[in-house]
Amino acid sequence: MIIRKLLKQLDEHLLRKEISLIIGPRQAGKTTLMRFMKKRLDEQGTPTLFLNLDIEADQRHFVSQEVFLQKIRLEIGDRKGYIFIDEIQRKENAGLFLKGLQDMDLPHKFVVSGSGSLELKEKIHESLVGRKRIFELNPLSFGELADHRTQSRYEERLSEYLRLEPEKTNLLLNEYLAFGGYPRVVLAATSAEKQMEMAEIYQSYLEKDIAYFLQLKKTESLSKLIKALAARPGGLVNISKLSSELGIAAQTVKDYLWYLEKTFIIRKATPFFGNVRKEIRKAPLCYFYDLGLRNYAVGAFGRSNTREEGFLFQNLVFNDMKDVLASTSVGIHFWRTADQAEVDFVLDYGRERIPVEVKDSELKKPSVPRGLRGFILRYKPARAYLVNRSLRDTIEIDGTKLVFLPFYEWPEELTALVHSR
Repeated sequence: MIIRKLLKQLDEHLLRKEISLIIGPRQAGKTTLMRFMKKRLDEQGTPTLFLNLDIEADQRHFVSQEVFLQKIRLEIGDRKGYIFIDEIQRKENAGLFLKGLQDMDLPHKFVVSGSGSLELKEKIHESLVGRKRIFELNPLSFGELADHRTQSRYEERLSEYLRLEPEKTNLLLNEYLAFGGYPRVVLAATSAEKQMEMAEIYQSYLEKDIAYFLQLKKTESLSKLIKALAARPGGLVNISKLSSELGIAAQTVKDYLWYLEKTFIIRKATPFFGNVRKEIRKAPLCYFYDLGLRNYAVGAFGRSNTREEGFLFQNLVFNDMKDVLASTSVGIHFWRTADQAEVDFVLDYGRERIPVEVKDSELKKPSVPRGLRGFILRYKPARAYLVNRSLRDTIEIDGTKLVFLPFYEWPEELTALVHSR
């Protein structure tokens, strides 16, 4: 069992009456996490019921709310219990079904999961306004991988361990950049087994999440788009160019990009601009939820490619930021100018903008890239960051505090930054 950071938040929410709604990519570990929660409740003597809509025998209990309640009464009676429902997107009108149950003021707590297709098939979020809290479970972060590989021995001191063991840290990082964080891939013993697991995850996504829910008879065009996005790391998403290259209508490209976002395959970063004449302000950048899936799509799964490692490292940092800032209003943008100056990320707090540059390097001493220096001189932020493999230092540039941080310390720093606001 891989211990997930989300588990603590879910445990705390078990005390709340709201529905705990867990969403995320297929095969990210939602079912395993829910079964682990159920097992611990069972060990405490707490009544539980687990139903999975992917299992035909369980589907018949969802014909109506009354039939569903009969099953609950049979299994746990009228006592307070915890009801786990897996793959809720398989249920027609799932949002209304859950809303009706929640409005009955039953003594039970519902913990529900759904794959990325949730928003495509149902307006479940709108149906459950004020009745649920959403938890997003994604593939493992680097920190979760490192914690698993060290048997959670350094759970509260992981950054210290990674700092004191640079060779082991680099091995873990290289593994993560090559294979990503899908639990089944992480747990596979050999590279060949990891390859097979990723192949199944990728094909299952195309056949179940996309072909089934979008009623696509052929998925070749969508697969080509995924491969095209994976093959241009760090490149701007140009709809017209993609349309021309793939022979797909521009509107179809836009639709597919939306589907890829909603099914937890890609994430987009939008440009930050203060000067509309000199700074890029339209085309977004594309990142992947999982680096292993990205590598598989482009035919580089498990292989090291020096040219692309910098982008994969940047993608890792971006994912960490998205996870930390998920429940905040902080925007994550990038900055590029017409004369090729750029900063990887700009955190937009409204009145404050914090530039974050990412370098996949073992920096020995502070070195400030031209783009980051240009942003600092132009916008004069109170602080800025340069995330790298190992260097921890602080310097000042024109009144701006520039902090150099190892990538494994960045999530903690960002969390503290959010809480200080």
